[in-house]
Amino acid sequence: MRTLAVFFSILTSIAICSPPVTAQSQPPVKLEVDLRDAPRRIYRSKMEFPVKPGPFTLVYPKWIPGEHSPNGPIVDVTGVHFRANGQEIPWRRDDIDLYAFHCSIPAGVTTLEATLDYLLPKEDGTSGSPSATAQVAVLPWNLVVLYPEGAKTDDIMVSARVRVPAGWKFATALTTEGSEGPEAASFETTSLTRLVDSPLFAGAFFKTYDLSPGQKPEHRLNIAADSAIATTVTADELAHFRQLIAETGVLFGARHYRHYDFMLALTDHLPVNGLEHHESSDNRGPEKMLLDLDALEGLMDLLPHEFFHSWNGKYRRPSGLATSNYQEPMKGDLLWVYEGLTQYYGVMLAARSGFWRPEQLREYLAATFAALNDGRPGRTWRDLEDTAISVSILYGARQAGSSWRRPVDYYEESELIWLEADTIIRRETRGQKSLDDFCRRFHGTEDGVIKVAPYTLEDVVAIMNSVVSYDWKKFFAERLHSHGPGAPLGGLENSGWKLSYSDEMNDHQRAAEQTDGTVDLSFSLGFTTRAAGDDVNSIVDVMTGSPADKAGIAPGMRLVAVNGRKWTPDWLRVAIRDAKNSRDPIRLLLENDEYYHTYEIHYHGGERYPHLESLHTTDMLGEIAKHRAPAVAK
Repeated sequence: MRTLAVFFSILTSIAICSPPVTAQSQPPVKLEVDLRDAPRRIYRSKMEFPVKPGPFTLVYPKWIPGEHSPNGPIVDVTGVHFRANGQEIPWRRDDIDLYAFHCSIPAGVTTLEATLDYLLPKEDGTSGSPSATAQVAVLPWNLVVLYPEGAKTDDIMVSARVRVPAGWKFATALTTEGSEGPEAASFETTSLTRLVDSPLFAGAFFKTYDLSPGQKPEHRLNIAADSAIATTVTADELAHFRQLIAETGVLFGARHYRHYDFMLALTDHLPVNGLEHHESSDNRGPEKMLLDLDALEGLMDLLPHEFFHSWNGKYRRPSGLATSNYQEPMKGDLLWVYEGLTQYYGVMLAARSGFWRPEQLREYLAATFAALNDGRPGRTWRDLEDTAISVSILYGARQAGSSWRRPVDYYEESELIWLEADTIIRRETRGQKSLDDFCRRFHGTEDGVIKVAPYTLEDVVAIMNSVVSYDWKKFFAERLHSHGPGAPLGGLENSGWKLSYSDEMNDHQRAAEQTDGTVDLSFSLGFTTRAAGDDVNSIVDVMTGSPADKAGIAPGMRLVAVNGRKWTPDWLRVAIRDAKNSRDPIRLLLENDEYYHTYEIHYHGGERYPHLESLHTTDMLGEIAKHRAPAVAK
């Protein structure tokens, strides 16, 4: 095993052999990407690099912005060839840094051609995420590029060209400079940073909506879907999207982009996800997301979240994440600001824009906060800051064991932290100021300027104190390093609400069950299971210390029957209700690696679902969620 010191020594020696390439010293890299085989899940790429004779190293992007992890999917990079003047140039992969390709440029060669194919996975796994279906292709440019080792991505200029399948349309935040028909285009010469920050969406069924008609900068919603009807946006939905644009204008008072493109892929063959970019966002949802109220219920905050990131994450960015290229490791200790503040405002902007009604917002918050408060025994050993520091090993962790492992819940728990901060500002200023004032001062400077402005925790604390004087450093430290018991619910109580439980199903949980088949019994029996999908009947997770855990049930087992009858969500709930008035245990038959066993759960508390109950004080939560901009007409 090599030590870190040896590892970095070797990388340094390689970098000396491959001097950084700058925009001033070299012409642009030429890039051609062929997506015509996207339905077969193959992307093809050709690059031309200006070079000089001698040792030369190209690297594949490893640390991907927004993913905060060294998960560049190099395992599916295939068919790599280097050529010059029609001749093959031998290359050798570095035996320590597997993302680096070394070669020697012969005398007289000024241009190196590099070609590769990227084989897209069909399902989520260690090799990366799916990005193409039979009808949709999403191109994160980092999948198909190499760049000179040691160079800053801001300094590498790229002239890119793309081809898509016949009959398909596409969109990207990049400016088109030349067209060869509807299925091919050349783009502005731009930095590798901006190229990777501007994914391209293409599809056979494609539609674009103007979200700020007659205004500058322009905002567009681009939908690529598996069917024509899935691209349909109702008048109400369009009004909500346009309200979102107006709300962010009031919130920040500045826009750090030339234009903004929401990219939305609607298909059941890509995982639901969102990834932020400066002038666009990569959003993926089920095919019926805009047609099914339950599907939309669970994803109301997806686009507002990624849009907020244009200010918080892309413009203002923690210094540990503001790296110079895609090989430099990222530090995630401030992700509770980067992602946590974004999660808070993604939810509140969904409400301010009209996507969520007040009662929908409360049901979402109840389900979220209850899971943090009652379903996270992992907080007894792992504090919130560690979930951010450990992001690169926690992202992609299996769901089984998440309650004890503790997932990357700086997303959700930070909603509680920022809600409490918001309520404190409002209380201390008697309603004259709010967290909105922090956003305007912290993110709303330099209108129209596209850049990264790094920050530290001290910068956050200083701006918070400029809004209202308070011991914010202590406030954040206590919540970042707390081990409970329970989540910090002070902000919820300050806002006029508290968690309560009843046998009436939480509407947000009900919508989730209808769309993804997850049966959530976390607050009664203490487990979640699947009633539909690829993992149908499997136990997804068991809450440590819950009745199911005490009975010996574990994730990965498969539920077969309840009280002697084939299980269904309805019969399982009947059993829970019946046990409330009985001393008999609930008997579950489960399969564990081809062995069957009946487990007895001694639980008699009935169905139990979380809700928010009014404290009959000022409804500050309702005030926070109210729209600020004039209502947009339909």
